[in-house]
Amino acid sequence: MHATLLGILGLALLGALHAQTGVPVQSDFQQDKLTGKWYSIGLASNANWFKEKKHLMKMCTTIISATADGNLEVTSTYPKGDQCETRNSLYTKTEQPGRFSYTSARWGSKHDIRVVETNYDEYALVATQISKSTGPSTMVLLYSRTKELSPERLERFSQFSREQGLTDEDILILPRTGERLEGQG
Repeated sequence: MHATLLGILGLALLGALHAQTGVPVQSDFQQDKLTGKWYSIGLASNANWFKEKKHLMKMCTTIISATADGNLEVTSTYPKGDQCETRNSLYTKTEQPGRFSYTSARWGSKHDIRVVETNYDEYALVATQISKSTGPSTMVLLYSRTKELSPERLERFSQFSREQGLTDEDILILPRTGERLEGQG
């Protein structure tokens, strides 16, 4: 009985590890080229908070800078009501270039962050697996150096999000600040 239980747990762990390793990381990742100003163009998630707040979300500005010890300081400024709110996060580097971890003290969640693909001067596609006591969730972000991206990049974001198990309802192209979502209001 004990051996069977250990075998089942081992298979479950192996399955979880396989699922996480299935998310690629940019080959030949160059962290210094990722730094600078980005706009959040797309956001996809199956988290409950996203489903509840999706209709309120707008494009935000994110500044990525490297720390002295090689981690990333990520500062996002986004509209909230008629004000702006700023959130700072420290992404800790891992042994794999392009992969970071982040723990949210506020929400009690652990984040496995991967820069999936980028050309550094136009777009970056970032996938995050989130572990929380209420259960796991997935988030995919599409960053752009400008407030617009080609339809091909937007479609790649949607396609990749679906490959991560997200549905079309989980995928949002963020409206610019001051713009409304289609069908809202």
